[in-house]
Amino acid sequence: MTTATRRLTMAQALVEYLQVQHCERDGRTRRLIPALFGIFGHGNVPGMSQALDEHGAALPYHHTCNEQSMVHSAAAFAKANHRLATLACLSSIGPGATNMISGAAAATINRLPVLLLPGDYYGTRRQGPVLQQLEHPISGDVSVNDCFRPVSRFFDRILRPEQLLTALPEAMRVLTDPAETGAVTLALPQDVQVEAWEYPAHFFAERVWRVERPQPDAGRLAEAVALLKQAKRPLLIAGGGVHYSEAREELAQFAITCGIPVSETFAGKGAVQHPEVLLLGGQGVSGTPLAARAANQADLVLCVGTRLADFITGSQSVFQHPEVNFISLNICSRDAYKQGALPLKADAREGLRALCRAAREAGIKAPVAYLEELTGWQREWQEQITREILTQAPGEAMSQGQLVGLVNEEARAGDVVISAAGGLPADLLKMWDARGGRGCHLEFGYSCMGYEIPAGLGVRMAQPEGEVYVFVGDGTYLMNPTELVTAVQEGLKIVLIIADNRGYQCIRSLQLSRAGHTFGNEFRHRNPQTRQLDGEYLDLDLAANAQSLGARVWRASTPETVRQALREARAETRTCAIVVAVEKYRSLPGSGVWIDFGVAQTSQDPLTQQLRREYENDQQQQRFHY
Repeated sequence: MTTATRRLTMAQALVEYLQVQHCERDGRTRRLIPALFGIFGHGNVPGMSQALDEHGAALPYHHTCNEQSMVHSAAAFAKANHRLATLACLSSIGPGATNMISGAAAATINRLPVLLLPGDYYGTRRQGPVLQQLEHPISGDVSVNDCFRPVSRFFDRILRPEQLLTALPEAMRVLTDPAETGAVTLALPQDVQVEAWEYPAHFFAERVWRVERPQPDAGRLAEAVALLKQAKRPLLIAGGGVHYSEAREELAQFAITCGIPVSETFAGKGAVQHPEVLLLGGQGVSGTPLAARAANQADLVLCVGTRLADFITGSQSVFQHPEVNFISLNICSRDAYKQGALPLKADAREGLRALCRAAREAGIKAPVAYLEELTGWQREWQEQITREILTQAPGEAMSQGQLVGLVNEEARAGDVVISAAGGLPADLLKMWDARGGRGCHLEFGYSCMGYEIPAGLGVRMAQPEGEVYVFVGDGTYLMNPTELVTAVQEGLKIVLIIADNRGYQCIRSLQLSRAGHTFGNEFRHRNPQTRQLDGEYLDLDLAANAQSLGARVWRASTPETVRQALREARAETRTCAIVVAVEKYRSLPGSGVWIDFGVAQTSQDPLTQQLRREYENDQQQQRFHY
């Protein structure tokens, strides 16, 4: 029997294949890769641009200003779609390709699917060395694209057109596997892109990749219920997996049924929506002091959909109960076994449903006195925020925390706030109230400066309604403002809120606590007397810069002008930027959680010597759970 074939170039076949891939969960089917970001160069124009032009009617192409940015946009789009859809990212060879590596690292660390298609050297090698080709002294088949290997969940180099037959299905499998997902990289040699082959016609039939919901093992579930039943001070830590599995309602039902208080990680922020859940706020170093105290005294910690990074565990210093036990509900086996936890390897929604049924049958309920104690802590924390942060200090500019509070007051159901690096993610983790349908999207797995504005575009593409507030500091804004041009070009409205505090004040604060002195973290002129960057502050007009890139801008310095700007921005249809001068050295109250940032072991400075002694003493808090 003769198999029907289609003669296509490798690039054409790739484009045709991507257009017929779908993802399904719970009976709902959607396009897996509905669009593509890209920047063209000599490494992809002959193949991929031609293929998109002739064969890509159902794969819209979006131009971007920076290759790293487009990966961030794709990752944020995937996060907003609960990892059930993503975007492809296309680059040329050389720096265009390697520009994507930071984005790939952020996506993989945050367990977010993105498809990367960098151009590569010529497969035939007759033309070599070509422009931008790496000539490795001991390995002739290495290119700069091999840098993607450690930050990709799957990597392949397509050296023959027919290799797509195996590479593309494997790429789709990894993208849709919640336990394995991350960046998927297919390197595309520029000559192979234009080579033709007779592809089987059925390769381009529509395909649906089903995302399954694994159930917890019955034996493990019984063990988990036994641990819950004996706990006197239980705590649930909600991670990003709650969002990805769409398990917020199940989380609420479990927490209410068992009376278990909940704290949230950066990725889990907003997991709690129900007003009856005892929400302790953000967990860890950047979280609230009441969540830290609860974790410190917890005899059972139930971790749901979190990989427990050091900012959450306080470098293994936060869980101090001498008999603390851990249960980890996670679809990823590696994460489920962390902290020596009892592993519940399952989908978060299904695992919480099963736990809730079993706990109800077992009559599990946290002690009333324990919950009353935590409710008192919660009340004290809210009073402290009102007294110290939401009320402006005399003679000072607005604080960054006060700015967050003002935006929270103006936010409505359906609005989402985005941040990634500096002090703002910590302030949002502490203060942002995501209940009432106000979303919060924090990238802190990679803490990638420059993520925020591109992420705003990705979220806006996934979420046409509501405001998309993008919080950045002045340092982050200066690192990557150019996607404002993409926002204007594509008609993707975001509201950028720039907290201008004259530099990297978050790192300056860390520097003071670990080195004892400030050095090189503020936007200052070089001082001719000291030869250091400790002269007068630079006079930067960030509003003028944003306006030059197409945004409508406001300059605000008081609560009243911030509120007015936010209300006018809501009525706008184009991208907006609100630049707010904030107090440089006022921070939110700390959580009290230590983190292992070292201090120099040897120094002639008495202050550094003292900090080292304190650091060595604080190291005694660390406990390792196996």
